[in-house]
Amino acid sequence: MRNLFLLAMLSCLTFNLTLAQTPNPLKGKKVLVFSSTKGFRHGSIPSGIKLMQEYAKQYEFQVDTTENASKFTEANLKQYRVVVFMCTTGDVLNIPQQVAFERFIQAGGGYVGVHAASDTEYGWEWYGKLVGGYFKSHPGNPNVQKGMMYVIDKNHPSTDFMPDSFEKTDEFYDFKEFSPAVKPLIKVDEKSYKDGKMGDFHPMAWYQEYDGGRSFYTSFGHTNETFSESLFVKHLWGGLQYVASGGDMNYGKAHTEIPPEDNRFVQTIMDEKLDEPTELAVFDDGKVIYIERKGKVRVYNPIKKKSKVVAQMPVYTKFEYGLMGVGIDPNFAKNHWIYFYYSPVADAKGDTAQHLSRFVYDEVKDTIVMSSEKVLLRVPVKRTDCCHTGGSIAWDKQGNLFLSAGDDTNPFNSDGYGPIDNRPGRAGWDGRASSSNTNDLRGKIMRIKPNDDGSYSIPEGNLFPKGLDKTRPEIYVMGNRNPYRIAVDQRTGFLYWGEVGPDAGENSTKYGPRGHDEVNQARKAGYFGWPLFVADNKAYNTRNFADSTT
Repeated sequence: MRNLFLLAMLSCLTFNLTLAQTPNPLKGKKVLVFSSTKGFRHGSIPSGIKLMQEYAKQYEFQVDTTENASKFTEANLKQYRVVVFMCTTGDVLNIPQQVAFERFIQAGGGYVGVHAASDTEYGWEWYGKLVGGYFKSHPGNPNVQKGMMYVIDKNHPSTDFMPDSFEKTDEFYDFKEFSPAVKPLIKVDEKSYKDGKMGDFHPMAWYQEYDGGRSFYTSFGHTNETFSESLFVKHLWGGLQYVASGGDMNYGKAHTEIPPEDNRFVQTIMDEKLDEPTELAVFDDGKVIYIERKGKVRVYNPIKKKSKVVAQMPVYTKFEYGLMGVGIDPNFAKNHWIYFYYSPVADAKGDTAQHLSRFVYDEVKDTIVMSSEKVLLRVPVKRTDCCHTGGSIAWDKQGNLFLSAGDDTNPFNSDGYGPIDNRPGRAGWDGRASSSNTNDLRGKIMRIKPNDDGSYSIPEGNLFPKGLDKTRPEIYVMGNRNPYRIAVDQRTGFLYWGEVGPDAGENSTKYGPRGHDEVNQARKAGYFGWPLFVADNKAYNTRNFADSTT
């Protein structure tokens, strides 16, 4: 036991030594202060910049200030040790600029976020994890209040001088998507002010090592006065010390790939003012076939630089139905076959199934031979109300055809969360009846091998073996909501798809996770969870729609 105690003490000592900073790690270095705003602009930004300039004089480093996002290039960022986001708001960086900043952090750079830095770049997940959480709300009226702060970690240069508790007047942000990876330093007692929404644990400052670099965030900074308060002045300097003490910069460790420059591409406009275009496919000779949901089929000829309508498919277009997918047979040069996934007008028997059909394309007349149709596969759908058809076609190098189909489930009774309606007669509002049903093709990606006679066979390796009771052997991937577009990597055979997610804008303790749009990969057949799960296996709560309990 004594040895364990000594080991524990040694671990604590090691931890404290890790956070011990060089007295002035920024001496002779450069810091970039970025204060661009695309949303609310804080009047305290000049005060924050002034404090940074005072640090530079006192601690002998150079500070550059900018609101110009074009400064975020790798060549420019290489001269800096730390980048400070000073009350930034909104989408302030484009994709190449984001890449440059990611590589800066991966090379060992330091990031300091002040106040509204958490109200920035909501669509950039990497940044959200870097800052540690996104702004959700702040107290309503008044938004600036006095609150009681408690220091929960004094083993950090931004807090090691602080009393255990102190009062602070500022604007106290509530956060969403708060990262469990960060190490909180200070929390605010929500009982000491009005309208806090995070409960017993409401962090106000934190730090972390992230993706090769270091990150420090402080929620303080709404008021001008904050930047002249001695406690905050030491606090922010401690944060700068921490992020600048992470070792030497090494761009050999940066792993985000640099995108090609715009001048590497040539843009060709094939057509304009299309009516709901859905999918395209490219012939070996460079021609492009593309379709519109209401039935038009067009082909673009790169030699003539013109497009032509080669067919008008008779399709059912109510709700989201229509002409959804197009694919070119891998042996098109020999057989001239084109595949469409579409919603036929109901026949005399009232058949409303979606059709995967094969047609002959007459290259001489530049037209689809409508009489040549062979219906390979039917996907029964309800057509009584909305939503989600999917409908994308792709091929692997073995000549297997992949087809996506949406869940065909009405989402409007579930508040944008998982549609799992247990009540009798509500199968159209329950994704388990389609996406999670092993004997139904909706909410799936199928894999089949088309045969020359218009039939198909089942390749080895699908999710269910042929002949297994209450299953469809065509299913390769199940548990999808709306796998709208798919692709197969011809080298690896991996399947990729873009999934349109549900509509809930916020996580709910009652119902479950907010909506997530996804790009997914399947290296083999599998079940991906909808409507029970979304995103990286975030589970929905079981819900009783009769009384709205969960």
